[in-house]
Amino acid sequence: MELVAILELSFKPDYLDSARTVMTRVLEETRAFPGCISVKTVVDSKNPTTWRFIETWESADHDAEYRKFRAGDGAITDLGPLLAGAPSLTTGTVDPQV
Repeated sequence: MELVAILELSFKPDYLDSARTVMTRVLEETRAFPGCISVKTVVDSKNPTTWRFIETWESADHDAEYRKFRAGDGAITDLGPLLAGAPSLTTGTVDPQV
């Protein structure tokens, strides 16, 4: 069953160009990760320092493997200094009957 993950990041205003560079690289890796169906980036229209990443995964297992990768060898070490606060991650499954 497909899993959707929504990651919200808030960046420091002075680091938006750096954030774009880092996230372009990161999302290239993410999109190539086994089980990734798609990733869309949504920049908040009222607060352009807040970005949401809508990820669709083939399954919860694929998402779990990706999170494990990012917590280990795939850690994004240059992201932390760009952030204005803690990341937020929510996940859920697609309900085709609604």
